[in-house]
Amino acid sequence: MSGPQSPDRFNEEKATYSLRGNETPDLEAGMAAIRETLKTLPTRPGVYRMQDNRGDVLYVGKAKSLKNRVSSYVQINRLPQRLLRMVAQTRSMTIITTSSEAEALLLEAQLIKKFRPAYNVLLRDDKSFPFILLREDHDFPRIQKHRGARKAKGKYFGPFASGGSVNQTLNALQKLFLLRSCTDSFFNNRSRPCLLYQIKRCSAPCVGRISKEDYAELVKDSRSFLSGKSTDVQQKLAGQMEKAADDLDFEMAALYRDRLKALNFIQSRQAINAAGLPDADIFALAAKGSSVCIQAFFIRGGQNWGHRSFFPAHTTDVGIEEVFSSFLMQFYDRMPPPKLVLLDRYLPDEELLSEALSTQAKYKVSVSKPQRGDRLKLLNQASRNAEEALDRRLAESSTQAKIMREMVELLELDGVPERIEIYDNSHIQGTNMVGAMVVAGPEGFRKNAYRKFNINNPDTKPGDDFAMMREVLERRFARAQKEDPNRDKGEWPDLVLIDGGKGQMSAARDALEKIGVQDVNMIGVSKGPDRNAGRETFHFMDGRTINLPLNSPVLFYLQRLRDEAHRFAINAHRQKRSRAIGISSLDEVPGIGPARKRAMLLHFGTARAVKSASLEELQAVPGISAAVAQKLYDYFHG
Repeated sequence: MSGPQSPDRFNEEKATYSLRGNETPDLEAGMAAIRETLKTLPTRPGVYRMQDNRGDVLYVGKAKSLKNRVSSYVQINRLPQRLLRMVAQTRSMTIITTSSEAEALLLEAQLIKKFRPAYNVLLRDDKSFPFILLREDHDFPRIQKHRGARKAKGKYFGPFASGGSVNQTLNALQKLFLLRSCTDSFFNNRSRPCLLYQIKRCSAPCVGRISKEDYAELVKDSRSFLSGKSTDVQQKLAGQMEKAADDLDFEMAALYRDRLKALNFIQSRQAINAAGLPDADIFALAAKGSSVCIQAFFIRGGQNWGHRSFFPAHTTDVGIEEVFSSFLMQFYDRMPPPKLVLLDRYLPDEELLSEALSTQAKYKVSVSKPQRGDRLKLLNQASRNAEEALDRRLAESSTQAKIMREMVELLELDGVPERIEIYDNSHIQGTNMVGAMVVAGPEGFRKNAYRKFNINNPDTKPGDDFAMMREVLERRFARAQKEDPNRDKGEWPDLVLIDGGKGQMSAARDALEKIGVQDVNMIGVSKGPDRNAGRETFHFMDGRTINLPLNSPVLFYLQRLRDEAHRFAINAHRQKRSRAIGISSLDEVPGIGPARKRAMLLHFGTARAVKSASLEELQAVPGISAAVAQKLYDYFHG
């Protein structure tokens, strides 16, 4: 059996069976395609994909025995309406055999997240969770927030429920342990302490205000605290404070007092008592009708690192156990599970889940429902949170549905838009120009569909907002025409909002007409006099304009969409500007790599100083040979 992460982990040899049937979606054609596939199916474990006449994935499923599981789809008298519709659309199947049912479960989760099939339960919010990273690749380790692949060398603590909870914890940790949070380049170029040292959130190792040994002790304490040994750290700080007071060093005693306050702040933020509990994730499910909420608590080192509510999609006519199991596997697809996963109910495939997660994590992962004690109390609290979150969601959905119906009437739309795209641009005096697209639907913002556009057309003049909008829309809809010409994949907007007035609308119309798109509903939103929020004017494609009452819920909703696009565009511009700041004229010199660039910047301070340096001054830089110094001098003075 191949390892869980090996390239040949899943065997696709003689496992792909693709059969095209009649393109008319009907039940008989779907059953015929499935029966043809059944003729060659093995009884081995594996994963199957059901596809429509274009090859788009309708459903991904796993099976202990492929032949037995797939044969159930031709027993139409036992199928619910949801699966009957799926079979009626099926025209081909793809089969992948695996070595075990646990591997099939892991692959199923991967493929669901990849294809987002219409008939699978989907985890909507699959954004990566933030961690706290304590770097270990520097003499003075840095503490920072981290998302994404864990490639950097160091100790990771998490997950945290949100970026806000990480930021609050990091803020308190800076007060508590005085560890640096700056980048290595910033650290290496300091000649005096920065503001964080002045406000007592850093020990200023960059300029030698603390020894390497004493800083290492702070790192050790922070690692102990984040690992759950907060009592030890608390006792140590209290002892140091008392000793400083006894020595009449009241300034140092006050510093220890402030650090103890920071420690107590972190502990006071614990909404639940997790003391004595090992690293664990706690999940509880609440359901009303076809709506499902799953509440997650993250416990690490005896501390509660936050909780989050999830609302899986495509749960209508799906059993609660299947929803829960599918959610858990998608949740842990890219995040390492703890050794203990607590659920508020028994699942039929509990042992299989444990085996699959253990295979993925390469250590034993226990999945269970506690019966008594503190663990059961925590689960009961998670269950209450899940029910309350679901009630809030249903109330918000009812209000949102009313707002959407009013918007349809006010903006004269054909129906409630499933996909709204909002566009905005950002730049400073024509530099680092970037366009942004934000996507929203009835369920809220779809952040995984947001897009940034670097403005790179040489004909677009710096600062020309109209030309920027034309370029963004041309690129967006030209790609949509290419990738979804039939407009049936849900990637075309039902409504486009443009941040701007008549000029932006004219530019947008020109862009769509240029590429032959003429039937997109588009509304421009221009700010009112003195740019006052609440007095916006809405511009239609035919030149008409309307203003909404100041207390209109539709106005508030459209403002929120516009503001989110503005926020995203500004952030994209700032990121581009920050990257540009790190680029200097030294990057253009042939033969000057990162090491030599760093040596010269450390020696001279700025690229401008390097440019004006004499040949003798360049030769005096450590690590710069006479030949390289001559090349530099000739480049800037030749």
